[in-house]
Amino acid sequence: MQVDLSGLRALVTGSTKGIGRAIAQKLAASGAEVAVNGRKPADVADAIETIRKAAPAAKLIAAPGDAGTAAGVAAIVQAAGNVDILVNNVGIFEIKDAFAIPDEDWTRMFETNVLSGVRFTRHYGPRMREKGFGRIVFISSESGIQIPTEMIHYGFSKAADLALMRGFAQALAASGVTVNAVLPGPTRTEGVEAMFASMGQKVGSEDERKFIESGRPSSILKRMITPEEIADVVAFVVSREASAMTGSPVRADGGVVMSIT
Repeated sequence: MQVDLSGLRALVTGSTKGIGRAIAQKLAASGAEVAVNGRKPADVADAIETIRKAAPAAKLIAAPGDAGTAAGVAAIVQAAGNVDILVNNVGIFEIKDAFAIPDEDWTRMFETNVLSGVRFTRHYGPRMREKGFGRIVFISSESGIQIPTEMIHYGFSKAADLALMRGFAQALAASGVTVNAVLPGPTRTEGVEAMFASMGQKVGSEDERKFIESGRPSSILKRMITPEEIADVVAFVVSREASAMTGSPVRADGGVVMSIT
């Protein structure tokens, strides 16, 4: 799918790897100028080089900084400048026993996965409203609806992202600014590959099939989703053509969530 994002500038947080990098690459290939973000400048530089190899005409801005801190957000905003598209993608996850999650892990999950989106949207939302145009997307997860027992703090943070999406959409009503959420299902990213490796398993093998069967048995695709498939959905949601979509959770979960509403 190809959309025309020429003349627009985007910021994709947490875009040096995985879903974030795929989104940054897709938006850049669609004509947007894209600010690439990661905590380490070297990782940002590597991601920009990778994206340019796939999309030689890409217009890219380096916007390093830790999106999980107020100081980091300020640095990212300064580097990215004013944007027309904000993709609140940055996120962390981990498998941990529900009763063994200490306060600091809850706090870290909240600050990175939730408060980062609050800070960026609080900054850019009013500016988009003044222009009469903007696109804001929260990358939530099917885990925000069907909370995974093995990482309830992650599920909590993604459910919170859905609440933020709806609240900010209402706050920006009739402004020309849309706010939506995209909910990926299990996606084959570097982070998921590392999670499998920590359990002595491998993505792309029989281990992946067993994970889907046991961990996400309601999946209709019966496979992991690729980051590029998520990026295609995000590209449409942030397009000019998606002007009637706001306050909506857009599921790209492979049918994991069983509810039809």
